[in-house]
Amino acid sequence: MIYDILLILYFVGTVFGLWFVFKKAGIAPWKSLVPVYNIVVWIKLCNKKWTWYVGFLIPAWNVFIFLLMVVETAKVFRRYGFWEQTFAVIFPWVYLPILGLKPNWEYHDPKVDPPAKVSESRDWMDAIVFAIIAAVIIRGNIFELYNIPSSSMEKSLLVGDYLLVSKLAYGPRVEMTPLSLPLMHNTVPLVGGKSYIGWPQLPYHRYKGYSQVKRYDAVVFNFPAGDTVLAAFPGGQYTYYQAIEEFGREAVMSGNVVVNLGEGPVRLGKPFARPVNKRENYIKRCIGLPGEDLQVIDQVVYINGKPIKTPTDAQTGYGVSFVPYTNYNKLLDKYGVSQEDIHSLPYSGYVPLTVDMANSLKKSESVASLECLVEPADPKNGRTLFPFVEGNAQSVDNFGPVHIPAKGEVLQLTLENLPMFRRVITTYEGNTVEVKDGKIFINGQQTDTYTVKQNYYWMMGDNRHNSQDSRYWGFVPEDHIVGKARWVLWSKDKDHGSIRWNRCLKNASAF
Repeated sequence: MIYDILLILYFVGTVFGLWFVFKKAGIAPWKSLVPVYNIVVWIKLCNKKWTWYVGFLIPAWNVFIFLLMVVETAKVFRRYGFWEQTFAVIFPWVYLPILGLKPNWEYHDPKVDPPAKVSESRDWMDAIVFAIIAAVIIRGNIFELYNIPSSSMEKSLLVGDYLLVSKLAYGPRVEMTPLSLPLMHNTVPLVGGKSYIGWPQLPYHRYKGYSQVKRYDAVVFNFPAGDTVLAAFPGGQYTYYQAIEEFGREAVMSGNVVVNLGEGPVRLGKPFARPVNKRENYIKRCIGLPGEDLQVIDQVVYINGKPIKTPTDAQTGYGVSFVPYTNYNKLLDKYGVSQEDIHSLPYSGYVPLTVDMANSLKKSESVASLECLVEPADPKNGRTLFPFVEGNAQSVDNFGPVHIPAKGEVLQLTLENLPMFRRVITTYEGNTVEVKDGKIFINGQQTDTYTVKQNYYWMMGDNRHNSQDSRYWGFVPEDHIVGKARWVLWSKDKDHGSIRWNRCLKNASAF
């Protein structure tokens, strides 16, 4: 509620300030209340060119123009102080009323009495501060640029794709970690170390967007299992919770555990915690929505008992053998397999392919055999796949069923399904859960029900055999959602160094 009040105050305070600014400038104050027309009058008041009108019509760019107008308004009142103008840009809804109500701050018509010029160094300081503030506002509330670093979404989204991710689609999320360096996610480039102070943490709030998360959307979100991070794998390639299942909490907390994930031994190091919005950004496709039942049978996803469409460019693993003396690196590269996937072939034993790629590769004279691999359900996977129940027979290709919690839903809890919902109740919604004498206690009270506080989603990568997704760590809470991938702005082939012009302005959520 408090955030909605602040948003209202922002707009009301700005219009309120313009009322008195117009009045001081000898302009009828009622003109400040007329949408669009008030912008025209305001631009004339500051004696700016017609191009400023156009700037207000361009999404994102209009944020820069609006903040520039606040600074230009301060100048025509002969207010040149650096910190005062900085305050004006950060809090225009406070500054403009002050500007209009201060009796000794007089308006000077810039046509007759142009504003004084400032030094070159001051000009640079103004430009830098202004650019940072405007960029923070745009990045946090309108859109942000991301690049695809791994092949988990191939062949839908490729390594080297640069995406525009809309924050407006699902609604801008209020910054929950206010004490952080601008334009940095969780680490300081080059020097390392955290880019934020974890305290205080503001409560989650999301302003209304123009759409909801839909099935098949390519969604950017904060890594749910990234609340506690291993020093050796800050990006979540190997999670703290995987390590706990394998080695035990005490050993992992010591920081001395060594693992070998196929590329040599690595010491995990001591784990550390991150707030929600400072966890690593992941991008996957939304497959399951709140309130649905999901199951994977022989690589086909079923929602509420009915099969759904598999994305056209989705990849699965194929076992492949080559005729003797085949240069398989060159051959697979020719058929569109990424170098990342080619290099992992000796360790994984398979190569990820789309159906079309597999049909084409199968015709090659250098391929002795090619077979789609479907991993059968196996009780050995119970402790490594969600919900981490020993002896639970499943695999990445035969998984579930799971129920995806919805806001307001009353879950009927049993000892059998508690592992599926425990993290929802505890980590994501801040409660304690205990089991005593076969009975479930939440926050010390015995119960067999729980009312869910927010929506949850099921995310999967299109590279189904090479994706760290919900099958490994479970549900994605609504408060972890960052935005919707809208367009591939441009794309550079990491393996060959060329620009993929055919991908520019491609719909990033297409399936």
